[in-house]
Amino acid sequence: MGATAFKTAPAGPADTRRMTARGWLLFSLMGVVWGIPYLMIKVAVDAVSPSTVVFARCALGAALLLPFALRQGGLARTVRAHWRPLLAFACIEIIVPWFTLSDAERHLSSSTAGLLIAGVPIVGVVVARFFGDTDRLGPRRAAGLAVGLVGVAVLTAPHLTGGDARSLAEVFLTVLGYATTPLIAARYLKDVPSLQLTAACLALAALVYAPVAAVTGPSTMPSAKVLAALAGLGVVCTAVAFVAFLELIKEAGPTRATVITYVNPAVAVAAGALFLDEPLTPGIVTAFALILAGSVLATAGPAAKESRDGSGAVRRTGAPRTPDALVGTADEPGVECP
Repeated sequence: MGATAFKTAPAGPADTRRMTARGWLLFSLMGVVWGIPYLMIKVAVDAVSPSTVVFARCALGAALLLPFALRQGGLARTVRAHWRPLLAFACIEIIVPWFTLSDAERHLSSSTAGLLIAGVPIVGVVVARFFGDTDRLGPRRAAGLAVGLVGVAVLTAPHLTGGDARSLAEVFLTVLGYATTPLIAARYLKDVPSLQLTAACLALAALVYAPVAAVTGPSTMPSAKVLAALAGLGVVCTAVAFVAFLELIKEAGPTRATVITYVNPAVAVAAGALFLDEPLTPGIVTAFALILAGSVLATAGPAAKESRDGSGAVRRTGAPRTPDALVGTADEPGVECP
């Protein structure tokens, strides 16, 4: 997932704007763009080291986004004022997870990785308890956690032997990082513009991985397919995706924009089956359905309650909202890319 932070937000009035043709176009684009990184990572790590994959993605993304972040002004001041949470965010969101995910895909299929990452909202509900979330879990959210965990068990059971156990642990470490960083962003980085946050973190990660990539880089020029995968990760799945998602939020609102979180795993599974001949087994389909259902239930907000005032007018309290761990604001994105 990329560095675009999703942030929690209080419940608010429902977004009543209509979905335009441009909004549907952007939504479809994001559903694909953030569903194919697993495919590209799988292609890349078959020929180059995970460190090289992470460096290439971060360097390309930073090179494309830094000019826009600098044009906004105040980037250096923002980094100085928030360097500690920015460093934590970069480490937990990019520097560690992007490596562990890339390394895991040397042994796991891209569809398995994509489905496991879909459990981030479920883990986010659990992690939020350690950050002081006092919302009552409730039977519906508890059931969502249980259903999602069953889906994870169905998906991982065939891989619990040999080298795959290490790869699963790496993916779970990635999931934990992705589930934790939104809480850091919401608490300590809520005043940092998303473009500056993303560009600064990508640049830092590129600097960290530059010497490692220089040592572990390929001795010969990778194939055109591998180079295309690396370019796609950096340009399409990071830089272009970030800009497109900002436009989607402006066009459709944060509520509808966050629904792509539930589209991406399906794209990851389909891409693996179509382009890499990865098996689409009944177990994978079952796991996808369980993880998706668990994520929706576990992150659902409280149902609306109706009451009438003295004039007989209906008043709503606790209005329905989109999944708590996925909601942003009108100015800040509500999801992160893979």
